[in-house]
Amino acid sequence: MLDIQKIRADFPILTQKVNGKQLVYFDNGATSQKPKVVIDAITKYYEEINANIHRGVHTLSQLATDAYEVSRGKIQNHINAKFPYEVIFTSGTTHSINAIANGFASILKVGDEVLVSALEHHSNIVPWQMLCEKTGAKLVVIPMNDEGELIISEFDKLLSDKTKVVTVNHISNALGTLNPIKYIIDKAHEVGAAVLIDGAQAVPHLKPDVQELDCDFYVFSGHKICGPTGVGILYGKEEWLRKLPPYQGGGEMIATVSFEKTTYADLPHKFEAGTPNIAGGIVLGTAIDYLNEIGFENIQAYEHELLEYGTKRLLEIEGLKIFGTAKEKTSVISFNIEGIHPYDIGTIIDKLGIAVRTGHHCAQPIMDFYQIPGTIRASFAFYNTKEEIDTFVEAVKKAKMMLS
Repeated sequence: MLDIQKIRADFPILTQKVNGKQLVYFDNGATSQKPKVVIDAITKYYEEINANIHRGVHTLSQLATDAYEVSRGKIQNHINAKFPYEVIFTSGTTHSINAIANGFASILKVGDEVLVSALEHHSNIVPWQMLCEKTGAKLVVIPMNDEGELIISEFDKLLSDKTKVVTVNHISNALGTLNPIKYIIDKAHEVGAAVLIDGAQAVPHLKPDVQELDCDFYVFSGHKICGPTGVGILYGKEEWLRKLPPYQGGGEMIATVSFEKTTYADLPHKFEAGTPNIAGGIVLGTAIDYLNEIGFENIQAYEHELLEYGTKRLLEIEGLKIFGTAKEKTSVISFNIEGIHPYDIGTIIDKLGIAVRTGHHCAQPIMDFYQIPGTIRASFAFYNTKEEIDTFVEAVKKAKMMLS
């Protein structure tokens, strides 16, 4: 059992009023709010140990380096990576995916295939399209059904010895669908394909075990899990990280440089060119500590309650249709009301202090599948309440009445 009021007291922004109304924040799929312990840790870094890392012999540099590497170790333990150097700090999920897609440009050739799912965020489509354009490889799409689930029988048929990469999100940001990634990973490995899992929407709700999953790459962003913006994680198996070329060149990622030849630094520095978001990297560890203290089993159970309650309450509204009704899903409800544009609903309920996301959620192919312009997406976190859902439902009813 979670003490929700105690948890809510950890988040200063939740006391805020928007347009004169108490804030109801249901845009957690876009970014999570930050607890005071994370905000304080950012301040503490800049007030006490601000210095560049890995390069200085002076005390502050050593303190910053130690804190940064301690955070890397926390993330290693959190996702159960085998080695700390398999954890690469990036600027976010998009950066992480681009780094791997760019690396495969040296491996793929004409006739090879990259499998992506129909449920992907643009960040896990566009880099692979660019890769295929560059190499002559073919982008192949794993189709979805009306419930918002991947058609796994079709995935099985699409796999072949031409398949070199399979890239799938763990959870759909637009629909909340929890994909059967363990099955997908195992089947892809049978044909020798590498697998990248986009975990951006999964890590707020569950604790991935990359060794148990046996994925080759797992990527996510800090700001989705109560951490700062501008920092993310690229996990890669050691064998793949050694095989792929670095994504960027510059300082930190080199062993030796001459005008004739450069040799690259060992992992993880090979993929960490330039001065990183040091504060972000350190404080991401703080955020993960905070969530682990609450407990991901507790978070999952409570968020499932919110999902069931929110689904039941919203379906009381006549003309409301939920998109994404997978048997396995997380606390995301994507919906429309017949005859009303989602943007109009979002604009009205914002005036009532309620933050949701409207549009295609950077998942335009999903909206094209349903032949709709977008949806209203309410995404719940462990600091939300059933009372907030009641307020939200009443606001949607009011907006419907005004727009009908």
